[in-house]
Amino acid sequence: MNSEQLSERLKQVGSYVRPGARLADIGSDHAYLPCYLAHQAIIEFAIAGEVVKGPFQSAERQVKSEGLTDTIEVRMGDGLDVVRAEDAISEITIAGMGGPLIAKILERGKVKADLAERLILQPNVHARAIREWALQNNWKIIAEEILEENEKIYEILVLEKGLMELTDQQKLLGPLLMQDKSLVFQKKWNREVVEWQRIVANLPTTERPDVQQKGQELEQKIQYVKEVL
Repeated sequence: MNSEQLSERLKQVGSYVRPGARLADIGSDHAYLPCYLAHQAIIEFAIAGEVVKGPFQSAERQVKSEGLTDTIEVRMGDGLDVVRAEDAISEITIAGMGGPLIAKILERGKVKADLAERLILQPNVHARAIREWALQNNWKIIAEEILEENEKIYEILVLEKGLMELTDQQKLLGPLLMQDKSLVFQKKWNREVVEWQRIVANLPTTERPDVQQKGQELEQKIQYVKEVL
């Protein structure tokens, strides 16, 4: 993968970045996404943020080698610490992490997140954590996507400011994804149900409250999925 041949996952993330955007790409790795968007003349400016020295240096080299130092600024810092008010960031992308980590980054940096108009988030797992964060912080889901690449299934959530209501079922499955019920969506959740049923079948017979609660939670999740599929 490089900035000219992005993974399908990152291309789809980039497709939600609006023309003329001022972007902060958090956890940018090699800065492939902002470089790709700059070459496509989609973004006006971007920050490629990295907290780890190695990826930060890789991003710096990548941006320099592609002649994009006037458009993309590589910064080292933890999460949204790399964003400043004067950057006038309109969009934030965070891709390739677990949902709870993305939610933690947004929570820790929510003053900076609130400076943006749109959040484009791609959790590898546990997207529910992001939906719960959005619900608690006055962001609404305007788009959701699910895709499979290299035998892995990913979700993309696009948030803009606003109020929404979500049931527990919608928090788990995604309010828009469960309406669409794509083949990839069905594949993901059928696979999850099989795993949950295996866990429930192997739970020890006991009156321990924690074990009983775990079984009940899994049974509820199985029911949520079956109601949709």
